[in-house]
Order: sequence, then C-alpha cells, then structure tokens
Amino acid sequence: MKIKLNKKAPNFKLPSTNGKIFELNKIKKKIVIYFYPKDGTPGCTLESKDFNKLNNILKKNNTLVVGISKDSIDSHQKFKKKYKLKFDLLSDQKLSVIKKYGVWGKKSFLGKNYFGIIRSTFLINTKGKIHKIWSNVRVKDHAKEVLKEIKKIY
Repeated sequence: MKIKLNKKAPNFKLPSTNGKIFELNKIKKKIVIYFYPKDGTPGCTLESKDFNKLNNILKKNNTLVVGISKDSIDSHQKFKKKYKLKFDLLSDQKLSVIKKYGVWGKKSFLGKNYFGIIRSTFLINTKGKIHKIWSNVRVKDHAKEVLKEIKKIY
C-alpha cells in the first residue's frame, strides 16, 4: 500500500507507553508520527530528543507527537524514561503499521544488506489526512523542519 498526500491516513491501533492502546482515528488534532529503527541508537536518540525539545511548541500548535518502532513497550519505557520524553512511543512488534505505512525496506550498513525501518515521518492534519511525508530522514534539524510545516496548517 502506498501512502498518498491528501488522503486519509490509514487507521491503526498499537500499544503505547502510556499503558493504553493508541488509535489513530480517535485523535482530533495534528499528528506527527515518526518511525525510527531502534530505541537507544544514536540517530534515534537524537531525533527523539529533538522532538522532545519542541514538544511544548508542538502542543501549542494543537499537535501530538508519537514515535513508532518495532521495539517492545518495555524497551520503549526505558528509552522514554532515560531521555525524559514527554510524548508516547508505540510498539509495532508485528510490523503491521510499519509495513502499512511503507517504511519497512531493504537497508545496507557496512556492506551488509538487511530489512529494517526506513526512518520516516508523517504529518497528519486535523481531518486525518496525510499533509506531508518525509522519507529517509536525516536527523539533524528534522524536528525543526516538521515544526515549520505544522505552522503552515491550521
């Protein structure tokens, strides 16, 4: 399935670090979903800390941030606590949402090919439609770029 701009974001339900089940369709504000490879790795830590720094501004702009990876809730809890993240992380151990959003793919590192999460961010507007997609995200200044885009939508 190919996710398209200005189309309804595919609904999903995933366990959250807040102890509840997160359901996309129940959220009536702007949503930033960032998919990241692994808790505690350098790029993922930096990206999460950057979104965390902007969390209060994002909230003032009626925006909710959630991070998704295939790590367990237990792993997410430790990661969230260690870096004092103010938003929830969702666990997709079955890769259902990760694949639905097309962010599971072939990667290579040090000459080895493998499958993993392609760092991507989706911005969903208050009507539940995909406003912008960032694929193969470079972490540096990414959160600031997302914030700029959020300020463009009402």
